[in-house]
Amino acid sequence: MVTAYRPPMGTMPRTARYAAHILLAALALTGCSSSAPPPAAASASPSTTPPSPVQVCTSLVSYWAKETLMGTKWSGLDWEQKGLSNDQYAIHEDAVAAGRAEERTTGRDKALELIDRFVAQRCADEGGAMRSSENWRPST
Repeated sequence: MVTAYRPPMGTMPRTARYAAHILLAALALTGCSSSAPPPAAASASPSTTPPSPVQVCTSLVSYWAKETLMGTKWSGLDWEQKGLSNDQYAIHEDAVAAGRAEERTTGRDKALELIDRFVAQRCADEGGAMRSSENWRPST
């Protein structure tokens, strides 16, 4: 008699763990933010057109950069778990570095404001930075 493999009690198969991570990241993006969404996203109604790549980039990267600056529980997720492309992750890293420098001189509130402006500008400059989402990134 052949029986199906069962993982040890208390562990989930890899695909289930991955799905759980994605679900948690999605929940964090939809309802667990301590900051208000950007004005463009806040004014959109369900019947309007979908957000542009620049709006998606700005909202997503700004959210995760601020979470990283604040050191929140989910800030340690990797770039794929955060739903970022390679290009968006590069913006994220630059925004966090700029935010940390600003925080040292003017405080956290000003650093969070800087991140919003910085990310909005870079996402606009790069058209949403949606390229290069493959599972590889050159070493720096």
